[in-house]
Amino acid sequence: MSAHATHLVGSALSDPYLSFSAGMNGLAGPLHGLANQECLNYILNFKKIYGDHWTKADIATHVDNTLKSGKVVPGYGHAVLRKTDPRFMCELEFAEKFIKNDNLVDLVKANYEVIPGELAKTGKISNPWPNVDAGSGALLMHYGLTQHDYYTVLFGVSRAFGVAPAQVWSRALGLPIERPNSFTLEHLMAKAKESS
Repeated sequence: MSAHATHLVGSALSDPYLSFSAGMNGLAGPLHGLANQECLNYILNFKKIYGDHWTKADIATHVDNTLKSGKVVPGYGHAVLRKTDPRFMCELEFAEKFIKNDNLVDLVKANYEVIPGELAKTGKISNPWPNVDAGSGALLMHYGLTQHDYYTVLFGVSRAFGVAPAQVWSRALGLPIERPNSFTLEHLMAKAKESS
């Protein structure tokens, strides 16, 4: 979403700073750039309930309680990914090599062993695998970045390395301004009837 917002504003030949600002605004919602904060809050709330001596059975119970309350387990069941996010696997490998005796990081690892199976048991979730956000907050906490509001800024900085070259290519290729499709009220009503 943020990359698209950057491209959209940039397609009007806006200043790259304005384009990137639009991308950051698109990134800042709880379903995107704030996702790692949502995931971190989920596991911190888990620890408030179960403490540092949690078990894998506690994780399964917590997942069940979360789903029964009508909520989702943040960081699992990505809309696009159909397998475990490779970036999440890189986080686990990094943690395995460099982080020892961190209860929060150990909880992320245990969640990965338990949560996909618990979500799959419901029969409603075709993609129970974690994305990068499921572990990134715990790693940031381990290294002392405890001010969660800066997590999205870090995400945005990394995103800049992709959207900036894309803007150069858009302009080099003379791509046109991006405009939304226009639909009549009748068309929208017909679509609404189809989906109901």
